[in-house]
Amino acid sequence: MEDKLNNQASVLEAVDPNKFPGLALPKIVLASASPRRAEILRSVGWPFETLPQDIDETRRASEEAAAYVQRLARTKAEAAAQSRPDVLIVGADTTVLIGEEILEKPQNHDDARRMLRQLSGQWHQVLTGVAIVGPSETRIACATTEVKFAAMRAEEIDWYVSSCEPMDKAGAYAIQGPGSRFIEGIRGEYFNVVGLPVRLLYEMVRKSPLK
Repeated sequence: MEDKLNNQASVLEAVDPNKFPGLALPKIVLASASPRRAEILRSVGWPFETLPQDIDETRRASEEAAAYVQRLARTKAEAAAQSRPDVLIVGADTTVLIGEEILEKPQNHDDARRMLRQLSGQWHQVLTGVAIVGPSETRIACATTEVKFAAMRAEEIDWYVSSCEPMDKAGAYAIQGPGSRFIEGIRGEYFNVVGLPVRLLYEMVRKSPLK
């Protein structure tokens, strides 16, 4: 992975920014402690720094998935903006939806097994809310990607849970890790499933006067 990131950085460094001034990516402050979101930004050559925020992520009664992730993304970004009001802040939050049920981070190993049994052999949705907050404006949006799990045997579920990878992930899996072997199909942006929809973020920043 490190070699891949270095190669991508070398490609971007070879581009003369003076020839394409309108395509330069503005530096952002990422209001997140997620190493996955930071890795995404590094991999696409987006300059950033992190300013993690500790907020209450409790879902409100009857709150729908899209509203939930957008609210948390905005809360994170606005909290970070209290100490950095002069820069472009980005907040993001991701959740998994199967049917009408939101699958948040599992509470324990049994909960992770329950979630994986639900996902086994089924399509589900991954939603990421993105908020950008600047000195004069706030923008909020949501990206959705559909993901299909292969049917999982009980021993596969037990093996995956024992790896502990599911324990801090919405929906109890990571598409970029060992869990990738159980992914059968995807409709939409891959990076959205990892935790930060790059195309959506680019469009939001490109159309915004905040940059």
